[in-house]
Amino acid sequence: MDVYEAVAGRRAVRGFTGRPVPGELLERVLSAAAQAPSASNLQPWHVYVLTGRPLAELKKRAGERVASGDPWDEPEYEQYPPTLKSPYRERRSAFGEQRYGALGIPREDLEARQRAAAANWNCFGAPAALFCYIDRDMGRPQWSDVGMYLQTVMLLLRAEGLHSCAQMAWAKYRTTVAEILSPPDGLILFCGMSVGFEDPTAEVSRTGRAPLGETVTFVGNQ
Repeated sequence: MDVYEAVAGRRAVRGFTGRPVPGELLERVLSAAAQAPSASNLQPWHVYVLTGRPLAELKKRAGERVASGDPWDEPEYEQYPPTLKSPYRERRSAFGEQRYGALGIPREDLEARQRAAAANWNCFGAPAALFCYIDRDMGRPQWSDVGMYLQTVMLLLRAEGLHSCAQMAWAKYRTTVAEILSPPDGLILFCGMSVGFEDPTAEVSRTGRAPLGETVTFVGNQ
């Protein structure tokens, strides 16, 4: 699989089989992903890999919180601006319509939407998950580095025949994740990432992208 194929094939998969992901495969991917760019080579990512019993325990505890209606944890970073302006507002709305529409859930059925969202904390059935932290002293450029690292991980997973789903949703249950991982106090949980083999029977919803002219401006001769 070349780079273009990996980019075209990468998407947020929300349905995995229980087929285990070999540890040596994850180690190979994460070793290669360490080559991702970072300013002054800070490499500001801190990644925890969960499989087996520890992941099962995390899913169990998160599921109990969902079932009990336990409030989300106090956020440590802002996932989206309080008010999204155009065109970002419309893009987010279109994503929601497509995502829940593919599941047959109408806009007004908030309970069904919440049930669908709860699958996040079961990692959509994935047998492996990554949890990416960043030092709370780091600035915006270092958060950008983490994003490039995670994209590199996801593309390498595609090259290995695996799929993934990056999930900021896990930050909402960060204290539950910390119970399992015991990260140092100086780290902030940015996101989780479900990893595994795609369930071919699961719903597939691929969101579109804005036309090139909306996001790219060419200056000069081509």
